[in-house]
Amino acid sequence: MTPPVPDPSVGTGQGGAHSSGASPHVSPRHPRLDPLADRYAARTHGMKSSEIRALFSVVSRPEVVSLAGGMPAVTALPLDAVGSMIGELVSGMGAQTLQYGSGQGDPRLRERICDVMALEGITDASPSEVVVTVGSQQGLDLVTRVFVDPGDVILAEAPSYVGALGVFQAAQARVRHVAMDDDGLIPEALEEALLECRARGDRVKFLYTVPNFHNPAGVTLTEARREAIVAIAEQYDLLVIEDNPYGLLGFDKEPMRALRARNADRVVYLGSFSKTFSPGLRVGWVLAPLAVREKLVLATEAQVLCPPSLTQYAVARYLDTQPWREQIKVFTELYRERRDATLESLTALMPPGTTWTKPEGGFYVWLKLPHGLDAKLMQPRAVAAHVAYVPGIGFYADGGGREHMRLSYCYPEPHQIREGVRRLARVIEAGPDLHSTFDAVDTGTFRAVSAATARPESSRPAPPPVIGPANSDQSEDRQP
Repeated sequence: MTPPVPDPSVGTGQGGAHSSGASPHVSPRHPRLDPLADRYAARTHGMKSSEIRALFSVVSRPEVVSLAGGMPAVTALPLDAVGSMIGELVSGMGAQTLQYGSGQGDPRLRERICDVMALEGITDASPSEVVVTVGSQQGLDLVTRVFVDPGDVILAEAPSYVGALGVFQAAQARVRHVAMDDDGLIPEALEEALLECRARGDRVKFLYTVPNFHNPAGVTLTEARREAIVAIAEQYDLLVIEDNPYGLLGFDKEPMRALRARNADRVVYLGSFSKTFSPGLRVGWVLAPLAVREKLVLATEAQVLCPPSLTQYAVARYLDTQPWREQIKVFTELYRERRDATLESLTALMPPGTTWTKPEGGFYVWLKLPHGLDAKLMQPRAVAAHVAYVPGIGFYADGGGREHMRLSYCYPEPHQIREGVRRLARVIEAGPDLHSTFDAVDTGTFRAVSAATARPESSRPAPPPVIGPANSDQSEDRQP
């Protein structure tokens, strides 16, 4: 039976029936794949799994060393004490912990959050300015919902946190990347981007930045540049979204003073307990001026009514009763050891032409491959060699980053890291040889000859002449 032919005018702006399904003779554009394809909102177009989520089924295999996911080492927690604490919390306060709560979050937890932020120089925060969220990811989504209309421009570092790019894409924003280097976001590049956007008439809603132990780049914004960026924000009337889940996880220095500590009016601060306590509890927060806070609470109530009460009480009780500052030191020493194992192995094993950042805290190393190699195309060979990483393309909104990859050292043990880097080095070393082999093949001639072999001898045209190696811009036709 021949399937119905879709009406080509549907959804093209060329007339014809609407895609709502009101007209029974109109067939959906993808009737066999998804009968609801023509009903989705425009903001769903282009939605796709992140490069990290797509790896989950691979990295769960025991034979694979995962340098991909940024999963904290929760086994370093005193799990017996935490378990007893949560059990006592439910048995003693079940009526409160298992009930609905405030859309803004538990007042006691908001007080303790202010204590945590004081470690980074934010000493003027009031609990009334704090909104508790389901992880800082929800906080970023709420801030974007409150400020961004379709078509607005968001400035973001190049590369940027993949979860933020997903939020911005869902909001139908346009991301304009701003260059960074080993000292973090470059102030001159930020000012240049603002001037370019102003000249084009673009509406820039905010700058999104991860200043400490950047995800994925691993670098930290220097003190001088922090002052410069805050000054630029003041000069150009720019809002800054400071996303800071890693700020307390520095290896050698005291926590740096937050951007929010320098300007309470221009900076909205996002925090999280996922890296310093538990990601499974999903507790984060937003610190914002009171007018913004009101809109964030309304957006929270529309989205989830209120953050989960049990996890909020658990975090508040943890901060009240457990030595959490000492526990952060335990985490930082553990991550320092794993960072060192990563850097030592990279130095000893990586082929010439490979470079990488040297993080002073946090979870990540950002590695650049030798010239001509593509981390995305290399990924299947790495998985076959039982090592996983995240290709750099996932951290750019414009398709950049193919020569980069993110390596995460927070979860594997040091001996696993060394083995994973060894496997990865062998894959990278094989890359240039494979490129050389495949570059010597005229793929256009190969396709023409292959097609000709499917036709009778009498109808085959003479084969075209061999014109030499394929150019580098044909690399998308090859998979090394």
